[in-house]
Amino acid sequence: MIAGGMRRLEHFGRFVDFFLRTLAAAPRAVARSWLEVVLQFERVAVMSLPIVMGAGFSVGLVTWLQTHRLLVANGAESALPSFLSVAVVVEIGPVLAGVLVASRMGAGLAAELGTMTLNEEIEARVALGTDPVAGLVAPRAIACALAVPLLTVVIDASALVGALTGELTGGKLTPLRFWRDSLTFLRMADVIEATLKTAVFGLLVGVIGCWIGLNSGRSAESVGRAATRGVVLSTLAVFAANVVLVPCIQLANAALGWGGP
Repeated sequence: MIAGGMRRLEHFGRFVDFFLRTLAAAPRAVARSWLEVVLQFERVAVMSLPIVMGAGFSVGLVTWLQTHRLLVANGAESALPSFLSVAVVVEIGPVLAGVLVASRMGAGLAAELGTMTLNEEIEARVALGTDPVAGLVAPRAIACALAVPLLTVVIDASALVGALTGELTGGKLTPLRFWRDSLTFLRMADVIEATLKTAVFGLLVGVIGCWIGLNSGRSAESVGRAATRGVVLSTLAVFAANVVLVPCIQLANAALGWGGP
């Protein structure tokens, strides 16, 4: 049991070292491999738009359907847009964006780099004097970190459009009144903080997916297991990062005196 704990601790230490080396290689990757960063960004952001827009619209519409009847029964229908927009923009949208990217890219990156490991492409790069972290990992991690905030904005907008669709079909508020009320409790600082924290989600997804792929076994079965582990661990990392970041942001705001309305 102690030996197993030591192995896990050693494995975690190796991951932390890998994470720090990826951060250190990021400036070099942007300078020398910017085209790869752009291609990976397109892969993460553009190709995720359909599922992100669909998920955001459905979440907004279903949230409206679930809460509208409860608020109507208690005479608080007019408060629905303001409460819904805060829930979506501050928490639901950022977490959903992180989870969706983790489900796509966690498996994709792990399988991609796992296949390269299986085919000995990584060893060939090392033999030629190329650093896999700077050439492969850093561009993918940067692309994920840049893409998730953008996808968060898309999810937020899609969710509010979904809620507005529900309001127009089954509610009493006009579109102008709905949009005006949806901004009642939102502050620009809250929107920016909630959106920018998702860059950390994307960075974790990119690094974890690549780490698992590079450390997968040399068999087709191992690549399949790596893809599954990439999804699971990336998703758990998003939830864990959210739990850590939210109180840290709140404490920082309180220390700087930015917590007021």
